[in-house]
Amino acid sequence: MLFSFPSDASRPDWKTCFEIIKGICQGLRYLHKEMDRPIVHLDLHPTNILLDENMVPKITDFGLSRLFGEEQTRINTINVVGKK
Repeated sequence: MLFSFPSDASRPDWKTCFEIIKGICQGLRYLHKEMDRPIVHLDLHPTNILLDENMVPKITDFGLSRLFGEEQTRINTINVVGKK
């Protein structure tokens, strides 16, 4: 589940959930493809997605993120520390 709500009455409808998922995908595409130096998040999970008052998702917690060089096509991580 993307987020937790106290009751089914306050749970967003499917269209809102879809827009949240689409916004997360657009954010990841921006980080990976549209930045001058792409960023790989490496610790993306529901608690690192915040929603603003309009239910627009914001990707947070870039503590384990890595920058890609222009010639890099993949990243190898050794001794990654963080939550699983």
